Amino acid sequence: MLFFRKLIGIEIDMHILITGASGFLGKSLVPILSKQGHQVIGTSSKTCDLLDPNSLDQFEGEIFDRIFHFAVWTQAGDFSKRCPGEQWLINQKTNTHLLDWWQRKQPQAKMITIGTSCAYDPAFEMSEENYFAGTPMSSFFAYGMVKRMLLTGLEALRKQYGLEYVYAVPSTLYGIEGYHTDGRQLHFIFDLIRKILRGKLYGEKVTLWGDGEQKREIVHVSDFLEALLHLADHEKNQIFNIGEGREHSIKEFARLICEEVGYPISRIEYDPSGFVGARSKILSIGRLKASYPTYAPRLPSEGIREIASWLLKNPKLLNYGTTY
Repeated sequence: MLFFRKLIGIEIDMHILITGASGFLGKSLVPILSKQGHQVIGTSSKTCDLLDPNSLDQFEGEIFDRIFHFAVWTQAGDFSKRCPGEQWLINQKTNTHLLDWWQRKQPQAKMITIGTSCAYDPAFEMSEENYFAGTPMSSFFAYGMVKRMLLTGLEALRKQYGLEYVYAVPSTLYGIEGYHTDGRQLHFIFDLIRKILRGKLYGEKVTLWGDGEQKREIVHVSDFLEALLHLADHEKNQIFNIGEGREHSIKEFARLICEEVGYPISRIEYDPSGFVGARSKILSIGRLKASYPTYAPRLPSEGIREIASWLLKNPKLLNYGTTY
């Protein structure tokens, strides 16, 4: 192999493939790895459609040290509830084609890929040993099961062929790059910021879905990737949750945003009939902390300040994204 992380104590560039490089995680990871001096090839559905089992033939002769598999077909909000069949078919084909190619053509590469907190049964603690316990919520059942099957495939290939992987489960990711401008539903934290900013700037009524008592956990994409790269360097053949380690109510998030942008929280209204998913959602990060004791993700107030400040400087972006 031409590329190794270290050779006789000297740092050597790695050859890295990233699927889904045009998405939120991929766009954030590519410049980090490139700045570190690694050779990075990023693909998207336009350059490498993983629904085509032959799409990866273009890399014949390449030898990769790592493969980051971020390609996924999903959206926030009630998308999983509306499109379970398509979501299952597209993601299952994508994952199967990539894992088959990995085993046949790139067995030396470590696979680093992403699960979903939606795969957890909310009746159980969201710790790694419970990833296969119970069943995912009905609204996210197909997507959750596809992600469970991805981990099943990784472990099966490890057992039979000795392949190595790291499987990371993120809480809700946020950061400037995650703010969609193509009409898709926004993750809840972006939607909260967007609604409250529109209330401040345009005098619109601010109505948040649910009663405000449902709780969520968020983790900034930079903190997530820092932890993921640590795991890629130091761990193998395990599943790891990556989150903040704390959850906050929607009312608490709303208060933070209102304080940051100067909007009266008394004007916020709640719609209990709106789709909210699970009432509580927090990942156990004890396994991550054991591997990476210095892991210290930023507080939501810091990340919210970053996004709100950016949107205030780019108010036209508040016209994008659909509500949820």
